[in-house]
This record gives sequence, structure tokens and C-alpha cells, in this order.
Amino acid sequence: MPHIAVIIPHYNDPDRLARCLTALIPQAGEDVEIVVADNASTVDLSHVRDKFPTVRFVTEPTSGAGPARNRGVAETTAPWLMFIDADCLPADDWIAIGRRIAKEDTVIGGRVDVFHETPRPCSGAEAFEQVFAFKMQAYLTRDAFLGAGNLVTSRAVFDRVGGFRPAVSEDKEWSQRAAATGYVLDFDHQLAVGHPSRQDWQALRHKWRRLTSEGFLLDGQGGRGRMRWLARALLMPISVILHIPKIMRSSGLENREKIRAVWTLTRVRFARMGWMIIQAVTGKV
Repeated sequence: MPHIAVIIPHYNDPDRLARCLTALIPQAGEDVEIVVADNASTVDLSHVRDKFPTVRFVTEPTSGAGPARNRGVAETTAPWLMFIDADCLPADDWIAIGRRIAKEDTVIGGRVDVFHETPRPCSGAEAFEQVFAFKMQAYLTRDAFLGAGNLVTSRAVFDRVGGFRPAVSEDKEWSQRAAATGYVLDFDHQLAVGHPSRQDWQALRHKWRRLTSEGFLLDGQGGRGRMRWLARALLMPISVILHIPKIMRSSGLENREKIRAVWTLTRVRFARMGWMIIQAVTGKV
């Protein structure tokens, strides 16, 4: 009987999945079960299955990381659950830290460190993500939610809160539902994973188009919700001005990378403004 189950949603990213599993296997003792919940990938995973025979692979045909996570949980009986995404790279002590910090009636998130898969200099998308992506502790402090790509909780909590909802901003909705149910949301800086930055504008645009649609489904419903959503949209140009100093103060970027980041920040914010106005007016994602 496993004591801890590591749940990994996956879709069409076998190389990063293999990288994640390579880092996880040495950490997993006999009481740890690793479950990959695949969203019916259209690419061949046989070489990954063969390389990691101790890993359980299950299939969830409903698209989305949320349904995949739910399926992974349903396929194991372990009393403790750790969630990580297939494209993430866990720290060498990720499972050990999760084991040590796990607490009853608590959901604990950890930090997500951005790393680049291409040589320097950074593209605009990479530089933007280095400055702005995955500010997990700020998400908890400001918006009261934890990211599901680096999460520890008990099965008892998960069973009572229920599974992740598809289509909406699932980790935000699930975290807030957990808090509303009476459970504590907490953050531990030692619980760390790495996440690769998006490498180009197309990948970054896809991410933010999805996040904007999920956010509208969660926060922009009803007359008042749509008015608040429209107001947020109209503030996007101001947010560009407010966030430029953060880029310029970034010690990890060269000057040309900072310029690229500013341009990408502008593109992202104005793209989001357009999407959000259309959503507020039409009610459609």
C-alpha cells in the first residue's frame, strides 16, 4: 500500500515527462507510487513506459489537466497526494520535503523556479516569464490560491473538497473551494520545482489566451462579474507602465533582454485587454 502518490497529468510532451520521471524515480521509496495520468496523447509513449516500468500509466480521455489529476487520484489509494506537472523538474529533495511538511487539514504549495531550455540571450517570451511567471507565494497572498503543479495535501482533504473542475482556472477554483470548505492554504519555500519558460510569442500567447478564458469563466459571470471584468480589461495599459520598473530592476537580465521583456509585456497586456473586452461584451470565451 503506497503512503504517498505522486500525480502527474500529461499530454503530448514525452521528452519533458521523461525528464520529470528521471528526477523523481531516485527519490521515490517503496511507499511512493508515481501515477502518470495521460490525456489520450496522440504521440507514442511506449519508450517512456519501457524506460520507467515502476511508474503507473493511466488514460483520461477528457482533455485538461484537471480531469487528468482527478483520474490519477482515483487510481491510487495512498493517503497523501503530491501533484506535479509533466513539464516540471522537481528538486532533488522534492518528495522528502513534501513528506516532511505534509499536515492534516492543509493544502501546501511551493515555489516554481523558471529556467530556460535555450541558450542566452533570452527571447522576449523567456525574459518576460523570468520576471513575471509563477509567483506562487504572491498568488496565495494576493488571490488566495495555490498552483496545482506543485502541491501537497491529503486524500481526506481532496475527497471532501472534490476534484478539479475543467475549463475554469482549475487550481484557483479548487484552492478557493478548499479554503471555503475550512481547510488551510499554506506555502513552503522549500518545496521547489522548476518550470521551463515559454520560448516564443506563440507559446506565450497560447498560455495567456487559455488563462484569460479560464479566468472569465471563473470571475466574469453575471452582470456584475462582466462589469468588473471589463474594468480590469481597461486597466491593462496602466499595468504595463506599473510593471516596467520591475523588468528594469531585474538583475538576471541583460539590457537587450529587458527591452525584449518590455515589448512582450506590452503585447501580452494589450492582447489580454482585447480578449477581455470581447468576453465582457459577448459573454463568450
